[in-house]
Amino acid sequence: MDYKSAGVDIEAGYQSVELLKEHVKGTMRPEVLGGLGGFSGAFCLDKIKEMEHPVLLSGTDGVGTKIKLAFLMDKHDTVGIDCVAMCVNDVVCAGGEPLFFLDYIACGKNYPEKIATIVGGVAEGCKQAGAALVGGETAEHPGLMPEEEYDLAGFAVGVVDQKDLITGEQIKPGDALIGIASSGVHSNGFSLIRKVFEMTRESLDTYYEELGATLGETLLIPTRIYVKALKAVRDAGVTIKGCSHITGGGFYENIPRMLPAGTMAAVQKDSYPVPPIFRLLQQKGGLEEKMMYNTYNMGLGMVLAVEQADVQSAVSALQGAGEQAYLIGEVTAGSEGVVIQ
Repeated sequence: MDYKSAGVDIEAGYQSVELLKEHVKGTMRPEVLGGLGGFSGAFCLDKIKEMEHPVLLSGTDGVGTKIKLAFLMDKHDTVGIDCVAMCVNDVVCAGGEPLFFLDYIACGKNYPEKIATIVGGVAEGCKQAGAALVGGETAEHPGLMPEEEYDLAGFAVGVVDQKDLITGEQIKPGDALIGIASSGVHSNGFSLIRKVFEMTRESLDTYYEELGATLGETLLIPTRIYVKALKAVRDAGVTIKGCSHITGGGFYENIPRMLPAGTMAAVQKDSYPVPPIFRLLQQKGGLEEKMMYNTYNMGLGMVLAVEQADVQSAVSALQGAGEQAYLIGEVTAGSEGVVIQ
């Protein structure tokens, strides 16, 4: 009897680390000290000394049940981007710059090539976010998880000067709401999606004219990372007064999180194009419109609050950063949270 016969292959773990080193190398920042393989990741904080009052920000999340589609399609190179996005997008909501990231993969059996592919996606997400992938963990759980399955979660740390924190405190009635387009469903609401659509390879490989792709390809599009987008707005001299990452809970839960007491958001639902996947999902599932806006991003991954005078500058900066952005409504007095008209 040995550890391998119990279901844990240490040698496979070593092989995984070797295969993913090249992916990790591409995410390095000058502040990273040492290489991959230590007991902890080291990150020099000298640059933070340039700030008046540096504040550390953190975010942790996973990919959720979207990962089931990766199993069914045997496609594992994008869920890592989702994992990074879900964490760093929360960090930038507070005005922060993501510094470094760590991932955690729990699997039924360590297949080194598959693990390296997953981490390759994590590394790509880190590159998009400008964050260093300083470490991670792959844990084999024989008997707890099926051999072909895994779960993926991550943790991001960022920094912001306290004077640049986005708190929402200065938001007032009359301020404009700008929506930044999502890449699709992102990483929320997949438990409902898996009830609406049959989760088989045949179903996921079905081509839909309105999507211009198969169902599986559309649903697995990775979550958009908005780090560079928000930096572009700040670099244009625009003050972002509030920022909401539209994740689980959709518009109704997330937009109010940035609003101060006595204010609410009035959103014009026809002010931007809703991607076809949401119409298809609503139609196939017979879902009420309010449930859609209470579950999904409906085509907007971020919503910003800015002064009306800054709308054009903000939209131009976002477009210059490769984003699609829309004036979707305004802040009004009230206590209803969000009204979608």
